[in-house]
Formats: sequence, structure tokens, C-alpha cells
Amino acid sequence: MDSGSRRFADRFTPYDERSQPAMQVEGYKETLVRVPKRAFFKRPVTLSEITGPLNLGKKLDADLSDLSRTKAGGRALGQLIWVTGCLLDEDGEPVRGSIIEVWHANAAGRYIHKMDANSPFPEDPNFFGSGRCLTDHEGRYRYLTIKPGAYPVPNHPERWWRPPHIHLSVFGEGFMSRLVTQMFFPEDHLNAQDRILNSVPDPKGRQRMIAKGVPMLELPRADVVGFSHDIVVRGHRSTPFGL
Repeated sequence: MDSGSRRFADRFTPYDERSQPAMQVEGYKETLVRVPKRAFFKRPVTLSEITGPLNLGKKLDADLSDLSRTKAGGRALGQLIWVTGCLLDEDGEPVRGSIIEVWHANAAGRYIHKMDANSPFPEDPNFFGSGRCLTDHEGRYRYLTIKPGAYPVPNHPERWWRPPHIHLSVFGEGFMSRLVTQMFFPEDHLNAQDRILNSVPDPKGRQRMIAKGVPMLELPRADVVGFSHDIVVRGHRSTPFGL
């Protein structure tokens, strides 16, 4: 397959369902309203789904990759982390010029969202909560932020905590490559009880959602902790989607 046909391919090796989260997660009632109750309707694939949207990086102010500061220069509270990785297709080829959107809770475990208005955890006026970055010619991406805090899942009789995690939205090379997922941190003790992460039956699938630590000597600065996380869109190596 040449680079041109690869970019606009509409066929791929399907993933094993065991490598993806359950559509409805026990003890997490929000999945009941986020997931369709009826079977998906399969529609013909047209050129619009295969190729669009293109050149998003040229249409958007893509480089909002420093989530640790406000535009006014205020520094968010928390441990600075440097996250890097590659956006790849199922054949391991880089997905170039793609937008990756990032959002997560602040260091205390609170989101900048009206749904978190009654959170018992404090706000951080210097943390906006979201950003985005653009993949380069090798499919690499990078962003600077603070490590999010854990928080208890509200309004559930069996209280459980969500571990620190980062939400990622990837456009890939077209609408057919759209992926919304979550990145978890290695060796966090709350990972073992998280019902979202552990709704993926296959252990290898769960590992695709957990970042790897980066040695300090490989980091661009001394005041950050580094993590590496590759993302694969579509196909049998696909990174699991995140609810």
C-alpha cells in the first residue's frame, strides 16, 4: 500500500472487542446515557468520512500545548509533567498534522466544568483545564501540564475513586479515525480498582491506556516528570476508547 492509498484507506483490520471497554460500566451510571441503547446503523462510507477533516492544523491555532499556565502567565498548582508520544495508524505509520485535544482535572481532582460545580475540591484560578497540540512529520506530539488529582465518583452508593487520568481526543486522518480515549499513569494504586480502565477485558488492551515513565536524563528540563504514551487509531492495535 503506497502512502497515498494508506492515507485514504477505508478498510482496516478490525480490533478484538476484548481490547475495548464495555459499553456500559457497572457502578458508573453515566455510561447509561452516553451509550446508544440500539444497534448501530451501518451507513455507506463516502469520501467525506474517509478523508475529512483535512489540514486542521492550518485552520486552527493548534499549539495550545502548555496547560500549566494561563495566557496571563499564572502558574497552575501541581507537579509539572511533560507528555510525549506518537500518533500512529494500525500499520505503525505516523499520522501527521493531526490535532490532539487534551483535558483533565486540576491537581486537586476538580474539573473546570459546570458539572463539577458542587465538587468538594478547590478550584485553581491558574488552571484552564484543556489544550491541544499538533503532530509533526513523524507523528510525534508533546504537551506540558500538571498531573491531575484523583477524585471519588459522585452519586454512587458504592464509592470508588477515579485514578489520575488525562482525556484525549484525536482526529486522526479523517472522521473514520476519530478516537476519544484516556491516558492513565503507571503504577498508580487506584488503577487496579478503576471501573473504566478495568472494563477492558484484555490486559494488553488495558496496557495501551497506561503511559510509560521517561528517564529524567531524557527530559528537556529538570523541573518536570516525564511520561510517554503512543496512540494508535483504528485497527487491531487500536488504543481503547475512553468513556
